[in-house]
Amino acid sequence: MSNKGVVMNYKELQHLYYMVAIDLSSNRISGIIPDVMGELKSLVLLNLSNNMLSGNIPSSLRKLTNLEALDLSLNNLSGNIPQQLTELTFLEFFNVSFNKLTGTIPENGQFSTFQENSFEGNQGLCGIQLLKKCEDHGMGSMPQSDNGDQDSGSSLVQFDWKIILIGYGGGLVAGLSLGNIFGPNILAWLGKIFKGSNLVL
Repeated sequence: MSNKGVVMNYKELQHLYYMVAIDLSSNRISGIIPDVMGELKSLVLLNLSNNMLSGNIPSSLRKLTNLEALDLSLNNLSGNIPQQLTELTFLEFFNVSFNKLTGTIPENGQFSTFQENSFEGNQGLCGIQLLKKCEDHGMGSMPQSDNGDQDSGSSLVQFDWKIILIGYGGGLVAGLSLGNIFGPNILAWLGKIFKGSNLVL
């Protein structure tokens, strides 16, 4: 812990392990969320919203098995929402809106009950809770708009028709041109052949 720029270590921090609620919202706190936060297993409420926190959401928060409310909104958090947070079976309120999170929103457990406003303001997030669906490219899920498949499909069909029309048009022009140039000579040559066979052309 730091106080006026002086870093100090406190040995009595074990008393925090019995706290049931921590609200540090709107305090301009910067830095990352420490992994040790996952050791505060008595927590029922954790509110770190409206600060300047950065880095990833630590997967160690899955250890807070009594947690009912987690608010990390209005920070600069990045990376994915850890899939391990679906293990928080008592979680009734969850808010990570207006961060810089990316990837797929977990769908299991309590996460299936959270609404869009819990995740809004994260341009890189996608999932069933948002209008922005995810598309799997084999390297992880990427955001995709609702009409992405339709747009790609229609452009592919248009592209195929263009090829067909170009081929048909080119063949027609080439056939007419060659017919005008070589047509009389071919007819004369065929006439000679058929005359020798006693056939009339």
